[in-house]
Amino acid sequence: MDDSRCWESSDYEILSEIGQGAYGKVYKARERRGQQRFVAMKRLNMHEEPESGIPQFVIREVALLRKIEHFNHPNIVNMMIFLLRLLNVSAGWQNEKFDLTLVFEYIDQDLSTFLSKASEKGLARDKIKDVMRQLLSGLDFLHTNTVIHRDLKPDNVLVSSRGEVKIADFGLARIYTYHIALTPCVVTLWYRAPEVLLQSSYMSSVDMWSAGCIFAELFLLRPLFRGFTEIQQLQKIFEVIGLPDEEDWPIQSPVCYSPTWAEKKPAKQLLPSFSHEENDLLFQFLTFNPAHRISACRALTHPFLADCNSEDE
Repeated sequence: MDDSRCWESSDYEILSEIGQGAYGKVYKARERRGQQRFVAMKRLNMHEEPESGIPQFVIREVALLRKIEHFNHPNIVNMMIFLLRLLNVSAGWQNEKFDLTLVFEYIDQDLSTFLSKASEKGLARDKIKDVMRQLLSGLDFLHTNTVIHRDLKPDNVLVSSRGEVKIADFGLARIYTYHIALTPCVVTLWYRAPEVLLQSSYMSSVDMWSAGCIFAELFLLRPLFRGFTEIQQLQKIFEVIGLPDEEDWPIQSPVCYSPTWAEKKPAKQLLPSFSHEENDLLFQFLTFNPAHRISACRALTHPFLADCNSEDE
């Protein structure tokens, strides 16, 4: 029996499990009253005893969502409500536990599913521009509000049937300050920036590297870098962008610079099948030195996306 039935809210009917985020499962549900809208319910994993309080990661995610929901940005998934209650799953105080569920607007599919449905010819250039413009608009909003997503990947980018793109799953997101101690275990491997792989300090530019990987995937219909270890991931990155200059290698990294990593080649054309404008934008996304990597705000003004912007005026 699906254990989701045990915690159904009187306000929502659980229909099916649709995914698993960084810290919990996500279910499709329907309102029992009113408009009977479909919603996405994320049940957060909390194994601590009640007297331990709510885990820090839960407080952080809810606080971040509350911080950004006030602005109701069109490219950030909306949190409609959160439910907190104590569930008595069996007799005896020792078996009681917290249950916290976040309720979001329901979006039909994620970007991975969207890409899997694309024809062999790939997506139209106008569609790629539209997806990137919306994605970058959401990232610009987050970064302006000092929020780093830290797990940007196609699975965490939702695409509605109307073509609306929304960034979702803030389980690993953090509010950024210059003195914060950030964990190196962030971002799914294939979308992880070199500075994270090298266990160096990082900032919002890690999201821009992930956006660059997604940008390439919109054309290729497959991930650009598919390593299975951190070392292999670095090698695959350097095979495409070339070995960086030693002075750009992070000083605090425990991984030493070595010419054997990859050939040091010019990176004017990262992907031969791309046009000059597409390669130029990809190059700025996938710049090794995070200080020189393009920001979301600047990327929105790049010539590749300029036509898309002008259509809205």
